Amino acid sequence: MKIKIKFKSSKVQKIKGSKVKKFKGSKVKKFKGSKVQMELREIYPTRVIMLIDMDAFFAQIEQVHNPMLKGKPIFVAGSPYKRSVITAASYEAKKFGVKSGMSLPEGKKLCPDAIVVLGNQDKYLDYCHRLIAIYQEFTDLVEPYSIDEAFLDVTGVQRLWGPAETIAQKIKARIKEELNLTCSIGIGPNKLLAKMAADRHKPDGLTIIEDKDVPNVIWPLPVEELIGVGERMKVHLNELGIKTIGDLAHFPLSVLKERFGKYGEMLYQSANGIGDCVVNPSNFWEIKSVGHSYTLPYDTNDSETIRWYIYYLASKVSRRLQKEGLAGKTITLVLRTNDFTNWGKSETIGEFTAHPKIIADTAYQLFIKYYQKSLLEKNSIRLVGVSVSNLTKPATQQLNLFWSQPKVTRMLDAVGEIKNKYGEEIIDLAIVLRKPAKTFIRKKVGCFLNAEYRRIEQLSAPESPR
Repeated sequence: MKIKIKFKSSKVQKIKGSKVKKFKGSKVKKFKGSKVQMELREIYPTRVIMLIDMDAFFAQIEQVHNPMLKGKPIFVAGSPYKRSVITAASYEAKKFGVKSGMSLPEGKKLCPDAIVVLGNQDKYLDYCHRLIAIYQEFTDLVEPYSIDEAFLDVTGVQRLWGPAETIAQKIKARIKEELNLTCSIGIGPNKLLAKMAADRHKPDGLTIIEDKDVPNVIWPLPVEELIGVGERMKVHLNELGIKTIGDLAHFPLSVLKERFGKYGEMLYQSANGIGDCVVNPSNFWEIKSVGHSYTLPYDTNDSETIRWYIYYLASKVSRRLQKEGLAGKTITLVLRTNDFTNWGKSETIGEFTAHPKIIADTAYQLFIKYYQKSLLEKNSIRLVGVSVSNLTKPATQQLNLFWSQPKVTRMLDAVGEIKNKYGEEIIDLAIVLRKPAKTFIRKKVGCFLNAEYRRIEQLSAPESPR
């Protein structure tokens, strides 16, 4: 058994292991994909999937744009204030244990000398599109997984560009030459193994994991390193005595299905390295959900304050849905408490909608039903988020004869035109306008519009040395 790992040097490191035994797992589901990929499956029995993951993407871009930041620990954040969250940290900062998602105070405790840089989403999206253009020169089967990751199916282009390892090296060279960025690439027979391979060695790594490598490479890993296992699922699996991915791979499938339903079967297959999801290029253009979230200026357990935020964010979501010409049926409310625990509930309504009040009312009812009493008694709320999914174009939805859909559409269109002409805050839901947004909402750079909150922020900030 061999696993090839490429680092910054030109040499390929090889790791030897014992002979791999054939493992028994559940049957692989029938492969479903595009006509082109079905034909490729007939020609090439094993697919070759690549996952390209940009190293500390936001931080790398900032270091490229400002050479003075090269080699220095930096945090990319939404604002320089203490309540902001680190969206990316350079590898110089990660050496101190800093991770994305930490608050600035947590990061500063671990790495006091880190430089805080304000993020620029437009800049990062521009780089994302430039990266995709490079990938599409090697294969047309490119599926962005996130702003800094993408899956490539190179099964049918190896006769043109060479083996998968050669293709990966060429892509890494192109990215370095054109954008001066590095990436880590994982190669495997499916998305799951390609993703786990990319995570094995960073930065600037190249790792290949095949089906036969699963017992020796994947099974010894802690179960929480399996894609799809979060902190809560880890607790449930640990209660069953499942500590490693290997434990999960050999656990009785019937028990997993009884305990977790279809998700249990999916985890079982993933633990055995089985995955039949195809690389779908159309996912890049398809909007699956529209949402807004906001980190509050201060933790609160006041229901009226939380209600105001829900309606404010629902109005923002509605506005984006209208701009995209979309409507949705599933409304999701997300709350983050002061201990950084995330809570979320969703509800699917009967009609597709982009109406701000319907979205807001549904989200607020989720808050009342699941969180108002149980959560606020012990915790304060740090972040509120509202999103809409299960989307469709209004022209394709079935009309209800007993509901004045055309009138609602005309009303929303009129509101949109007014906002386009006079500004976003000129007209809104009454509850949003009743409490001025400046009382609660700070600017994107993190400056509070309200002088009182600036004073509170200064008082809570650590004193500078004299």
